[in-house]
Amino acid sequence: MVVLNRIYTKTGDDGTTALGSGERRLKSDLRIEAYGTVDETNAAIGIARLHLKNEPEVDVIMSRVQNDLFDLGADFAVPETEGAPKERLRVVEAQVTRLETEIDQLNASLKPLRSFILPGGEPSAAFLHQGRTICRRAERLAVLLSQNASEKVNPAAIRYLNRLSDLLFVAARYVNGRGERDVLWVPGANR
Repeated sequence: MVVLNRIYTKTGDDGTTALGSGERRLKSDLRIEAYGTVDETNAAIGIARLHLKNEPEVDVIMSRVQNDLFDLGADFAVPETEGAPKERLRVVEAQVTRLETEIDQLNASLKPLRSFILPGGEPSAAFLHQGRTICRRAERLAVLLSQNASEKVNPAAIRYLNRLSDLLFVAARYVNGRGERDVLWVPGANR
């Protein structure tokens, strides 16, 4: 259980922060960037949810995703190390599979795309697209982190981010009148 009775500690005044393992790292560390960007994704989804009052099925999905993103942040915040307890909170394959199921459910009512779409339409769709782009950045950071030989990254966490960006794309189309209010890209329209 998490207990926060004091919000500021002043321990980060030197530009470092503590991982869940207690190890201190610079706030600019790639691992910190990765889970900070996961948090940013979560905040964008929170804004999108403010506009999902007429889309309760998508709101329920996004509520679960927000909770998963805290799991993902915890996963990144406690690196796997030799001898570390294995019972740490990790994203698991079942969470990835659930995203795939939800993508398929939402996508079933959408017409196939014949053009790229621009972020826009309904406010909820625009914010879901914003969340998607932030999620893609989190994924890029997680992949970059995983390329560092001294860092271990849960492969399911990377797969989760990849599927989540797909879910956010499909959910944005879904709330855009099942794709009817998507804003289509017109190549070279302003030449």
